Amino acid sequence: MRTVLSGTQHALRAGDYEAVIASVGASLRSLTFAGRDLVVPFDADEVRPSYRGATLAPWPNRIVDGLYAFGGTERQVALTEPARHHALHGLAAWLDYEAVDKGPSHVTLEAAVEPQTGYPWRVVIRTTFSLDAEGLTQTVTATNESPDAAPWGTGPHPYLVAGAGHVDDWTLELPADEVLAVTPDRLSPIGLRPVDADDPERFDFRAARAIRAVEIDHAYTALQRDEAGLARVRVTGAAGSGVEMTWDAACPWVQIHTSDKGVGKPGHRTGLAVEPMTCAPDAFNADRYDYDAGLIVLEPEASASASWRISAV
Repeated sequence: MRTVLSGTQHALRAGDYEAVIASVGASLRSLTFAGRDLVVPFDADEVRPSYRGATLAPWPNRIVDGLYAFGGTERQVALTEPARHHALHGLAAWLDYEAVDKGPSHVTLEAAVEPQTGYPWRVVIRTTFSLDAEGLTQTVTATNESPDAAPWGTGPHPYLVAGAGHVDDWTLELPADEVLAVTPDRLSPIGLRPVDADDPERFDFRAARAIRAVEIDHAYTALQRDEAGLARVRVTGAAGSGVEMTWDAACPWVQIHTSDKGVGKPGHRTGLAVEPMTCAPDAFNADRYDYDAGLIVLEPEASASASWRISAV
């Protein structure tokens, strides 16, 4: 039997929640609550559109020019965002993950980033997707199986759906005090700014308000957290229902993207990308910046984990 283009399909169910995880990229292909989409889905037998729902590793976001230095050695990785001349979203988005544990409401997938030009470390990635009454939780754990320390970062890439309509019709609550300013052409990091400093109408969503025509493709930090240490982003529609995403302290950053593909192009403003990240954009070049980019250094045989949850509102 032919394998569909997005790989092996893992259907999960718990209560009113249903999810399908595709093995290629350990991708969240669909997530519904009582039949309502919580993320922008894609078909099983299609090449996943861009990074929709993918697990990003060993770095999320961009390495500027694909160049970085680590352990005293300069390295060059492939430019996977050629229009901006960057290396985008790591090396694992097109790996075919193997299921190592599975039940009706959970699946654990595993793959390895093998040593290669630009990233000469073997890092094993194990990720579990689990449904319960609170929603879908994903946990990613990386283990360095190399003899030397390795740079590491991870995050997910779902496009949240609040309900009927498009991004313009929804309300966003994003309790973050700082946003990373970037160059307008290449989105290369410049520096941190208070969200109410330069363009609050574009960047300050600490109090819930309508997104309207605002265009965002920026990383936020200085996240406000609850008593359990969780950060939270909520997107709601006109009826008040919607979707929220929460994540733990392992992710001090979140990328927000209003999915501006161009009017008339597929996926244009059909979902809001909310991407908790263990590190900032271009974190492999952390020494360039005067803020904490959050780069994780995995020592040999060491592991690091991060988790996040998507829930219906």
